[in-house]
Amino acid sequence: MSDSLNVEAIFGENVFTLGKMKECLPEKVFEEFMKVKEEGGELSRSSADVIAKAMKDWAVEKGATHYTHWFQPLTGITAEKHDAFVTHPDEDGKMLMEFSGKELIKGEPDASSFPSGGLRATFEARGYTAWDITSPAFLKEDATGVILCIPTAFCSYTGEALDKKTPLLRSMEAVSQQALRIVRLFGNTEATKVVPSVGAEQEYFLIDREKYLKRPDLIFAGRTLYGAAAPKGQEMDDHYFGVIQERVGAYMKDLNMELWKLGVSAKTQHNEAAPAQHELAPIYENGNIAVDHNQLVMETMKKVAGRHGLTCLLHEKPFAGVNGSGKHDNWSLCTDNGVNLLDPGITPNENIQFLLVLACILKAVDTHADLLRQSASDVGNDHRLGAAEAPPAIISVFLGEQLEDVVKQLVTTGVATEAKEGGKLVTGVSTLPDLEKDATDRNRTSPFAFTGNKFEFRMVGSADSVASPNTTLNAIVAEAFCEAADRLEVAEDFDLAVHDLIKEYMTKHKRIIFNGNGYSEEWVKEAEARGLSNLKSMVDAVDTLTTEKAIKMFEKFKIFTRAELYSRAEILYEIYSKTINIEARTMIDMASKQIMPTVMKYTRQLADTVLAVQRAGASPRAQEKLLTEVSDLLEKAQDALEKLKDDEAKAAQLSDEKEKAFFYKDTIKADMEALREPVDELEMLVDKEMWPYPTYADMLFEL
Repeated sequence: MSDSLNVEAIFGENVFTLGKMKECLPEKVFEEFMKVKEEGGELSRSSADVIAKAMKDWAVEKGATHYTHWFQPLTGITAEKHDAFVTHPDEDGKMLMEFSGKELIKGEPDASSFPSGGLRATFEARGYTAWDITSPAFLKEDATGVILCIPTAFCSYTGEALDKKTPLLRSMEAVSQQALRIVRLFGNTEATKVVPSVGAEQEYFLIDREKYLKRPDLIFAGRTLYGAAAPKGQEMDDHYFGVIQERVGAYMKDLNMELWKLGVSAKTQHNEAAPAQHELAPIYENGNIAVDHNQLVMETMKKVAGRHGLTCLLHEKPFAGVNGSGKHDNWSLCTDNGVNLLDPGITPNENIQFLLVLACILKAVDTHADLLRQSASDVGNDHRLGAAEAPPAIISVFLGEQLEDVVKQLVTTGVATEAKEGGKLVTGVSTLPDLEKDATDRNRTSPFAFTGNKFEFRMVGSADSVASPNTTLNAIVAEAFCEAADRLEVAEDFDLAVHDLIKEYMTKHKRIIFNGNGYSEEWVKEAEARGLSNLKSMVDAVDTLTTEKAIKMFEKFKIFTRAELYSRAEILYEIYSKTINIEARTMIDMASKQIMPTVMKYTRQLADTVLAVQRAGASPRAQEKLLTEVSDLLEKAQDALEKLKDDEAKAAQLSDEKEKAFFYKDTIKADMEALREPVDELEMLVDKEMWPYPTYADMLFEL
């Protein structure tokens, strides 16, 4: 057996936890810190200095030489600038290590080099990072050394949010304030806040690094732009939950160690459906920290893979023909005195507070389905949504048989007199126990599914931050809570009013409930008949950010300003165009420099073979047939390549970001597919020893 591992001892060892702070801070300073953390406000300068020194001393003792304000700009990944703790030497030439409260609380990175969507001009470079006191500082160790990372928000000189964390924090405050109004109506006077609880399940692929380095498309685009299907895919269902290979297991063990040290509660690991695909799931935690931790999970996955001669692919669709990767975002709302607002209890039909919360969520999702869809939109995610491997692009809510029956009773009669029970599952084997059966089945095809005491938002892409989906979810639910509280707080007969409101919301918004097969074509038609939106691509969804309905809602709860929403829309169009442009240029480069020359060389060999067979007096019919087939495909590929080049030149002339994005979606993507088709066919015909790139079989099955 391997050496024993004391998980309790290493968990959080690289995190400046509340426990560590309590040990090393004066009591009054710690109390002030906790008050600001729980209630808001600003730390005194003197306390900030004390905390900064304690944080620095802890970090230096652990080997840190630098600190960074760690933030999440609109690139979708994290950013950091490392500053050493060193100061000017003293008179004796001795170097001092210092870190002030001012340096802890505020940083000034250059804001001009990050996406701003027109909020900042290139010459307007000043931006600020502000310490997020609710998320603990931590240490990262890599080739640069040990770095103290301080989670921060990022804003412009004029105050606009230039990151994903600031709106998330705003949305958490908004939903907390409005949810408190709801629980107060039911007599809960002890809770002081309601916190979104989030758990982000992370899917990923692992392939051999040497093969990865031979694929320019994986290097530049994160996905294969060419590649014929392997003889075997996932049709045997033998990879899902299969035995984990030793090389992968060693990687997972190392990954868990790194994450546990960072305070990430990595809980579950298993093989996913596609070959070489896997999943990691953490324990749920405060939404803000969960978002930070998911960024750390993705970063750590990539870093650890390199140690094992592997590459971790986080793209939503790295390989055509097999499942892509997603990120299920598990979301619930919990009071700070331990009440989960999404727990229906044993008799949900009698749990009026739960039914009101459920009705408000149905209202929120139905009213703002377009925004929720947009929050999960991503260039890579376009490849998987609605492709019978992931939820459709149509937003619907799965409640399960028990809750759907309760809703039907409420809509029909205004009263739910009973709730279906789960009962027992009899195994029929004397040595096996009978099992408690849940009251409802699960539906993997639903984009937004109730799973017992939480909702699981399944549309999020694997490479994307979960900040935007949770920001949107918090915001739209806050609006629904606010409208419900406005009516109920002034009701003369609360019991009657709350029952009427629940019935009203569920009747008006029942169209969003769907418990059937979300993959089916029948559902697409049914959804259209119900009037549900079907935004099939990222660029189709961008405009939802700038509707008056969206602006009014976000501004009301001070989550986004009008300017911030328009800037984000501009950035999303720009990101889409740049991403497809990189893919197109990579395809052109691969085809022009290696694929086409290889195929031409192969046709010459075939032609020589035909002549040799003829000279030998035998029939070259088979060779001629293959030569003709390869030559025809080569010509088809060459024509497609030229068209892609021409249209790329046209795209470069477009200045309007929205127009350009739609041109890339409607024209360039079609050109890319037209080029890939003959090239993939050629891969199946050309001598494998000559083909310039590792194949799907090489990458997915040779690990």
